[in-house]
Amino acid sequence: MPFTWREAALRGLRGDCPRCSEAKLFRKWLKPVDHCLACRQDWSFERADDFPAYISIFVTGHVMAPLIIALIGEFGMSTWATLAVILPLAMIMMLGLLQPAKGAVLATMWWSGMGTFARERPIGHPDHLDLK
Repeated sequence: MPFTWREAALRGLRGDCPRCSEAKLFRKWLKPVDHCLACRQDWSFERADDFPAYISIFVTGHVMAPLIIALIGEFGMSTWATLAVILPLAMIMMLGLLQPAKGAVLATMWWSGMGTFARERPIGHPDHLDLK
């Protein structure tokens, strides 16, 4: 079990189960597994909704803006030539970021105990509840 939120989010970003990091989080491109094969964490009821798409668009826009400015300003490319370069790159980047963003969002939801997730912490963590 991860000790920090960042560790859980990085596991989700890689597409691994945020809880155990032993099995894959996704069975298809954007479809999470119903249960983790290693730790049996239930992922079937959780939905990240549109937030991964917003993250993907936000990151792509911030990476592409300087590139667009450079292509038009520094290299003097026409608008149509710039569009021919930028649109395919932006689409590839947005689609490529969707699964990692969804994994990180699901991991953050799990770590925070949002939705149907139980808030779990490893032994030794300041937020760990010892129910003896």
